[in-house]
Amino acid sequence: MTTLLARIGLITAGGDCPGLNAVIRAVTKSAIDLGIEVLGIEDGFLGMIEDRVRPLLFNDVSNILTVGGTVLGSSNKANPMRYAASKDSGGKPIFEHRADHCLGVLARHGIDTIVLAGGDGSMSIAAELIDHAALRGQPLRFIGVPKTIDNDLFGTDITFGFQTAVSIATEALDRVHTTAASHHRAMVVEVMGRNAGWIALHAGVASGADVILIPEIDFDFDSVCRVVVERSTHGKRCSIICVAEGAKPRGGAAVVARTDLTSPDPVRYGGVGKLVADTIEARTGIESRYVALGHVQRGGMPVAADRVLATQLGHHAMTLLRAGRFNRMVAVRDGQLTDVEIRLCAGKQRTVGPDDPLIAAACGVGVVFGE
Repeated sequence: MTTLLARIGLITAGGDCPGLNAVIRAVTKSAIDLGIEVLGIEDGFLGMIEDRVRPLLFNDVSNILTVGGTVLGSSNKANPMRYAASKDSGGKPIFEHRADHCLGVLARHGIDTIVLAGGDGSMSIAAELIDHAALRGQPLRFIGVPKTIDNDLFGTDITFGFQTAVSIATEALDRVHTTAASHHRAMVVEVMGRNAGWIALHAGVASGADVILIPEIDFDFDSVCRVVVERSTHGKRCSIICVAEGAKPRGGAAVVARTDLTSPDPVRYGGVGKLVADTIEARTGIESRYVALGHVQRGGMPVAADRVLATQLGHHAMTLLRAGRFNRMVAVRDGQLTDVEIRLCAGKQRTVGPDDPLIAAACGVGVVFGE
């Protein structure tokens, strides 16, 4: 066992998700119990850039287990290696390298070890900062905690936030089912997930969706419309289609709502739900409606499973710290807590494989993936 540190930093970066406060609570309480001071870095890496750091005491993290979001705040636009500090006359972002500045901020606060709750983008930034700090002769160490509702972080079987997002999406699908049946409609529900179909797959199966469209399987409009027509012909009162925001028609591209050049991940998907609903109605004559759940999937209280998982992951991060195992990310593999190199997760996404057992189970009960 290594000598314990006197102080650590704690940061929640990237998109918010349910369970972040459970991690903050677990890390802080575990650290205090070990006599380690915790400094919270506000609003993700932006707090590092703007020198917004504050102590986290026991009372600061009491009674936050059930609270959604993050009491530290977050940001998905603040990469110290490429920070959009201003805009030119044409409105385009002007990027600056702020890594040296961030290292100075951390040095002033006596921080050389940071527990980071984040996704693939955040882990990529951490890996870059580790290398940059080494070149400057100022060691910087991270311990990652896997966070994202999309469940697409490479190196772990599950991330906290995912199960709450699936629960929210499932409830929405359940609710639109009744109104769709009342009006004999096809109802399309668009869920988040970026390039991964985990939310759509799990929520679609849980709600009994008739069609599930995910980014990993390009769909054919003829196949989707055929399902809707056949169900209507056989007296079914409605059809439910769950579509991931990154799903794309065969031979086409994903629907992009907008781009944000200030973000490390500039593409913002959105609109495929409307495209699918409009196409179904145009081709079949069956009234179709769509709902895009959007950020509602990120909000509210985490479900019990995410509270438990986030607590386990946060505590295991401190176990790694006590053992001196740095620049690792806590992970879950085959149902067991473990850890992997942060670099293994950087810049990669875990997507749904064609042989995933849940796809086979869905097909076995008649779900169509539009292929």
